[in-house]
Amino acid sequence: MEKIRNLSIKKSIILYLTVSLVFGFLCGALVMGAAEDAQQMIWHKYIDDEEYERAMASENDNYEVKVARVSQYDMTEQDVFFSELCDFLQTYSILVLSVISMIVAVVLFYRNKIAIPLAELSAASEMIAKNELEFQVTYSNRDELGRLCGEFDKMRAALAENNRHMWKMIEEEKALRAAIAHDIRSPLAILKGYQEMLIEFVPEGQIEKEKIVEMLDAGRNQIERMEKFIESMRKLPRLEERTMDRSEVTLNFLTRQIESSMKVFEKDTQKKGFVRQKSPDRKLWADKVAVLEVADNLLSNAFRYAAHEVYVDITADEGELSISVSDDGCGFKGDTDKVTEAYYHSNPQDNLHHFGLGMYISRIYCENHGGRLLVSNGRAGGASVKAVFSTAMQECS
Repeated sequence: MEKIRNLSIKKSIILYLTVSLVFGFLCGALVMGAAEDAQQMIWHKYIDDEEYERAMASENDNYEVKVARVSQYDMTEQDVFFSELCDFLQTYSILVLSVISMIVAVVLFYRNKIAIPLAELSAASEMIAKNELEFQVTYSNRDELGRLCGEFDKMRAALAENNRHMWKMIEEEKALRAAIAHDIRSPLAILKGYQEMLIEFVPEGQIEKEKIVEMLDAGRNQIERMEKFIESMRKLPRLEERTMDRSEVTLNFLTRQIESSMKVFEKDTQKKGFVRQKSPDRKLWADKVAVLEVADNLLSNAFRYAAHEVYVDITADEGELSISVSDDGCGFKGDTDKVTEAYYHSNPQDNLHHFGLGMYISRIYCENHGGRLLVSNGRAGGASVKAVFSTAMQECS
């Protein structure tokens, strides 16, 4: 049965028609014989029984005695009708039944071999037109239409995969745009803080000239950071593809920049921050823009959730730079592994204030810099995040 079901369309047509013709011929022959016998019985009523018996006796066993056709004028109207019907059946029964059996064969062939795959392909086409691709064409016969359904299902799977890839690209592009907006926001906030301090204290002479120059120099550094960041991100289709533009930078310089950022966060949040450089000054081989972006992201999160204080510890050895940021807040809620995912929010109200990209961007930058981002909750409460960057010279070759 399985072999018959998987026959090709051409072989199936030949099989259906052959079986139907043989069946129609046999049925027609049976009907023709039955009609002849019935006609003989009708005619037998109108012959002399004695004459018939003498004819039967005169013939030996190898012959059959047939009753001669009786004239219509000698029969009743009913017998004439049935006699003519028997004549019709004897003449056309094979032809009529062969035609009927062929029609039945065509109907069965269409129902068994054509209707099911056509219905599946039609339904599949409608679902694809509606952009609903999570289905499967289940017709599995190994005939031509079965192979067509298989190819159609492959096309459906390819469309579904392309659709998923397209949405992934859209999400990645969305994340990239959001990352640009997110990372530009920190230097802009710092510049805004410097401007407010200058506007507030310079007219009244409450700030020294050296301090003004220091703030202007820090503002220029923030502008340079934005310029380099925008130029590096402008050509990227995906955030993960950003390469690290390493150069020589000192540990003291990074510490001063982080302290400057912290002062702005302190002023905006009315919370205290403490920066501790635990290693002596040394030259590092790092992308200072990426390192400071990560530091600003961690500071922004820490000051947002801290109760009163934020602590930053900066250490460096021959191969790594570590920036640890901790706070005295309530710490991370739930699974800390999800904290570094894109658009993660531990509090639904956060959607009103930030993108949920800071930790995600920081993790990407750390990994692209040959390092890692470690997230945990402190023993005494509060969140603790450690950004590690590889600063070995060979990493950038």
